[in-house]
Amino acid sequence: MTDKIDATTLALQKIIAEVEGEFHLALYTQDAVKIPEALEQTKIQIINSFTKPFRALPRDNDMVIFKDVLSQHSNPDLLLRIAYTTLANTANIIIMQKKGTTNTAKTKELLERFEFRAPNAIEILPKYDLVMAKKMHMWGNGL
Repeated sequence: MTDKIDATTLALQKIIAEVEGEFHLALYTQDAVKIPEALEQTKIQIINSFTKPFRALPRDNDMVIFKDVLSQHSNPDLLLRIAYTTLANTANIIIMQKKGTTNTAKTKELLERFEFRAPNAIEILPKYDLVMAKKMHMWGNGL
């Protein structure tokens, strides 16, 4: 889930296509979007307001990535509840925010509060803070 189609979006789609996986994109934007050719077969959900949630089926995803969205949304708690529900057990959640726009310690605490386990801040991208955690079977909500 992101607020723009960029190099990260295209790289993720390519990686997932190489392993014959399904890439679903929730795009928060009010602007008209030109869909790149590489994403023509992608299921894209356009969401025109940061007050609305994304839609996803329960246990339908192995990973959810929030890129530049969670801190902008009017109800980040709702997004995390939906993410928890849509993730399969032992699946990952990743939160990416431009460096300096979020507090990684508070992000890790937020993930723990929503029953995501082993949150870690990972210094891998020079322009982004990245926090990753896992939904664990039989922990917390145990869904």
